[in-house]
Amino acid sequence: MTSPLSFLDELRWRGLLYQRTAEEALDAHLARPGRVGYCGFDPTADSLTIGNLIAIQLLVHWQRAGHVPVVVMGGGTGLIGDPSGKDAERRLLSRDEIAANVASQRRIFERLLDFEGPCAARIVDNASWLGELGFLEVLREVGKHFSINAMIQKESVRERLHQRDQGISYTEFSYMLLQAYDFLHLHRELDCTVQVAGSDQFGNVTAGIDLIHHTLGSRTEAYGVTAPLLTHADGRKVGKSEGGAVWLTADRTSPYAFFQYWINVPDADVGTFLRSFTVLGADEIAAIEAGHAADPGRREAQRALARHMSERLHGPTERERAEAASEALFGRGELEALDAGTLAEVFADVPHSTHDPEALAGDGMALIELLPQTHLAGSKREAREFLRSGAVSVNGRRAELETRLSRDDLLPGATILLRRGKKQWHATRWSAGQGA
Repeated sequence: MTSPLSFLDELRWRGLLYQRTAEEALDAHLARPGRVGYCGFDPTADSLTIGNLIAIQLLVHWQRAGHVPVVVMGGGTGLIGDPSGKDAERRLLSRDEIAANVASQRRIFERLLDFEGPCAARIVDNASWLGELGFLEVLREVGKHFSINAMIQKESVRERLHQRDQGISYTEFSYMLLQAYDFLHLHRELDCTVQVAGSDQFGNVTAGIDLIHHTLGSRTEAYGVTAPLLTHADGRKVGKSEGGAVWLTADRTSPYAFFQYWINVPDADVGTFLRSFTVLGADEIAAIEAGHAADPGRREAQRALARHMSERLHGPTERERAEAASEALFGRGELEALDAGTLAEVFADVPHSTHDPEALAGDGMALIELLPQTHLAGSKREAREFLRSGAVSVNGRRAELETRLSRDDLLPGATILLRRGKKQWHATRWSAGQGA
């Protein structure tokens, strides 16, 4: 799918354009399709988080505008560590750890970018060229073009220098040189003329442009574009949930938990998120927002966001499973229709406890006895009050004061789901040899 807008116009209406270099020259440069642009990614983990998604979106929109995106995996720079946004020295990872993380992160880009056609994306690893550089070569060919006075003015370095307890090592201080060399190498080898990044990387971007100009001539075309660092309306960092970071792969954050993150985006943020994280068009987003404004209680904007993002990252099948689980837990769906895998994801995401399945034999277990063993009731007296008022359900069905649980209530995965009120869930797992 391509965009009818230019790259910069697309970023502008989505609120993703923060800084750019040589504005008029860049506009003219991008008027011709097929330009090559890159973005670098840090392989300090085997996956990426929602916080990295804005940078990936820059490459997505770059490709949709008719240009060629290059993903640079930091197999070389990852051995050093980027000081940007960090208040302490990173733990240095081994070469094997970095290589494994690079290989694992590839699957994310393969989902979000098109690797076929005239604007086919490419993935390269900067270890393949940085690993060939000698120390003296870096000092002579790269270091001589950098002023220490200018380097310490870069935000990522300046903040660390002001922290007397931490400071910054020569290793991390040198990171800027290596990232600048990436841009020079890609310019030489791939005719790459644009680097895109988050705004915290602007100093590194301009360092690369300066190195290209010093090495290849001041008229050599090299440009930078950055996106703003996105936060919630209340200032919270995007990409965090109550359970920690929200990852872009299912082995780190389940499709169900991923869907829940998006569907729980506050009203104050949902419009911004639709523009920033999706590839939906302006007319589609306007229609979604109009429908949401007419009836905010239906949360149609959040539903559209969750469906779109879940399908992009996990595919239609996992999106349907996650949506069915969400509807079963918080809507009018049927819990009995969920498979064991989906229930396992739900079990991991809500408060839970493990119990002896023998308690379900014979006449079963009185629900009033079980509730105080969960977080849904603090005592048997409180459990009795909740049951009498009809506030408790078992597997989505309203429970009574006399309700007893038996093996017939077990869902796939030996799970029984309890709920108090509309949203307070507790999963009980009935596993042999386990007590509450």
